[in-house]
Amino acid sequence: MMPVILAIVATLIIAVPVTYFVTVSIKKKSDTKTMGNAEERARQIIDEALKTAETKKREALLEAKEENIRNKNELDKEIKERRAEAQRYERRVQQKEETIDKKAEAIEKKEAGLATREAELEKQRVEVSKLNEQRIQELERISGLTSEQAKDYLLKAVEDDVKHETAVMIKEMEAKAKEEADKKAKEYVISAIQRCAADHVSETTISVVQLPNDDMKGRIIGREGRNIRTLETMTGVDLIVDDTPEAVVLSGFDPIRREVARIALEKLIVDGRIHPARIEEMVEKAQREVEAMIKEEGDNAVLEVGVHGLHPELVRLLGKLKFRTSYGQNVLKHSIEVSHLSGILASEFGLDVRIAKRAGLLHDIGKAVDHDMEGTHVQLGVDLCKKYKESDVVINAVASHHGDCEPTSLIACIVQAADTISAARPGARRETLETYTTRLKQLEDISNGFKGVDKSFAIQAGREIRVMVVPEQINDADMVLLARDISKQIEEELEYPGQIKVNVIRESRAVDYAK
Repeated sequence: MMPVILAIVATLIIAVPVTYFVTVSIKKKSDTKTMGNAEERARQIIDEALKTAETKKREALLEAKEENIRNKNELDKEIKERRAEAQRYERRVQQKEETIDKKAEAIEKKEAGLATREAELEKQRVEVSKLNEQRIQELERISGLTSEQAKDYLLKAVEDDVKHETAVMIKEMEAKAKEEADKKAKEYVISAIQRCAADHVSETTISVVQLPNDDMKGRIIGREGRNIRTLETMTGVDLIVDDTPEAVVLSGFDPIRREVARIALEKLIVDGRIHPARIEEMVEKAQREVEAMIKEEGDNAVLEVGVHGLHPELVRLLGKLKFRTSYGQNVLKHSIEVSHLSGILASEFGLDVRIAKRAGLLHDIGKAVDHDMEGTHVQLGVDLCKKYKESDVVINAVASHHGDCEPTSLIACIVQAADTISAARPGARRETLETYTTRLKQLEDISNGFKGVDKSFAIQAGREIRVMVVPEQINDADMVLLARDISKQIEEELEYPGQIKVNVIRESRAVDYAK
């Protein structure tokens, strides 16, 4: 057994090295072959890469050459075009220079001709001047007048002709304008008046309270006059108890206070209990009634004219106008009438009727507070409209309805016209005798102040002024201008309702006696 093992071991010892060397030898051969193949493959890849690079290099060079050739061709083409354009411009410049040269030559020729003509004209001018002097001397010798005298005579004749023609033209234009204006104005006014009718109540500064009997006068006066003093103190009006049977008179400048006193006194008379405490109670009740009446009248006025959106304070002030009069005309009724007229006229002209009615209703709103505040009713009305955020058109209409400022809209002009229509129509207002006579005297004084006026007479209640002129100083053409000048001065210096007719009369008389 042992020898077998030793034989096997020996065999293994011999076989292992042999196998190792054989295996190493085979591997070396294989590696050598593999390395040879790899080197050959690498050489092939390098050769192919070099060939590809050479090919791409040639292609790139070809493309660069082609691009260069294209750019060169385009540049040559552009150079040729620009050269051609430059040649065209050069030809144009040459043509223009030739044209300018021709024009310069023509101008030089004209200048030379003009210089020659100027020299000839100068000679002719000198000759004409000499002939003109000779003609003037001959005319002066024939006419017996100097040139200055003849010039004055011609100017006077031309002035007379121009004055006559101007007067005739003015007369024709005035007649035509009056004819057209009268026709339109009559249509508008008649339409407005026909569509608007308002009752007017003439009021004064006194109120009369009827008494059931004369014994009531003593009760109103009270013991030692305490009742009448209390009533006058509480109401601010004067209570006049005189010999008038069954009546007492309330006198006061403020119509609202007078109305409060009237209502309170009537309540006291009906109640029969007249003493200071009762008087105070009745006056307070009367004040509340008057305030309610003011609000109601304001609401009724706004409803009647169809004006909406007014501030409540403006509505209350409108109600106060019921107790305010102007030349005997109730201001609230007047404002309502002006509102209606303004709306009608605005509709005729195609304007905003609502704004026109609003402006007409508020045009005299300042008269509601002019007893309590300083300033004219126009300025007070403007302040009130600004305070309660009325529109600029309404504010301007209020400010310009008496001509205190220029109207900036047609609606303002319409309100001004409607105010004049309402105030100037017969029966709307009444004037005092003193105002009437003063206006007549002012009319005559204005007319007498013009040169050539002999006498003047104001007739037709101041609606017409007749002016008698001196015939030797005023001719027929001057009459037209004189009538126009007098009417302009009347418009500037006087305030009057309606219009005043200026009638200039020139009369020539020849008197002789048969003997």
